[in-house]
Amino acid sequence: MKLDIIGDIHGCFTEFKKLTELLGYDWEEGIPIHKQGRKLAFVGDLTDRGPQSLKVIEIIYELTVTRKEAYYVPGNHCNKLYRFFKGNKVQITHGLETTVAEYESLPKGEQQEIKQKFIELYEKAPLYQQLDKGRLVIAHAGIRGDYIGKFNSKVKTFVLYGDITGEKHPDGSPVRLDWAMHYRGKPCIVYGHTPVRAVRVLHNTYNIDTGAVFGGKLSALRYPEKEIVSVPSSLPFVAEKFKEL
Repeated sequence: MKLDIIGDIHGCFTEFKKLTELLGYDWEEGIPIHKQGRKLAFVGDLTDRGPQSLKVIEIIYELTVTRKEAYYVPGNHCNKLYRFFKGNKVQITHGLETTVAEYESLPKGEQQEIKQKFIELYEKAPLYQQLDKGRLVIAHAGIRGDYIGKFNSKVKTFVLYGDITGEKHPDGSPVRLDWAMHYRGKPCIVYGHTPVRAVRVLHNTYNIDTGAVFGGKLSALRYPEKEIVSVPSSLPFVAEKFKEL
């Protein structure tokens, strides 16, 4: 199994296209296809904050649902957009406002189409992916070793939001424990969620969210090679959004 696992895209379509091209994918058919049969995987948070969230949805839907040529797990931003599309009451903040503005600028027919695509993409996705005979786990915010193989509400909260305590930092952000510091399991875990300036490698875990939407990089981990490939962001750099681990 040869995969290229891509970190949180957050609507940065330009960087996504550049990264896939650098990884050897061509776009002749309008979506990234690798001639040697490598496949893409996504750690979630496809949308919000960046300029082209709906375009990203279209491409990942085509790859994963229509062609079954890629793997996707939802992130917390995906979960919030799903709830918005289902008509639930959500706060249109923390980046969701950019996706909603894009959506509301479409004609009604196109709104319905993209909404149905995203709902189907989300509902067909597992909470996390167990691949390569269990040797690889892809989960948006990571996963504890003892949660692998389980799919209850605690696991759902963990893979979407991380190891949250329920407490808040002074800036309102949730307090999260560093689960990767204590991980000792055999499966390689690839995740995102927390922007870091460079891919963080610790105890066979890889945080590949290098903050493309905050002016960092969009990164991919090539598997099984464990090679990191990145492209720089075209957006302004926002230093305070990056966590020093």
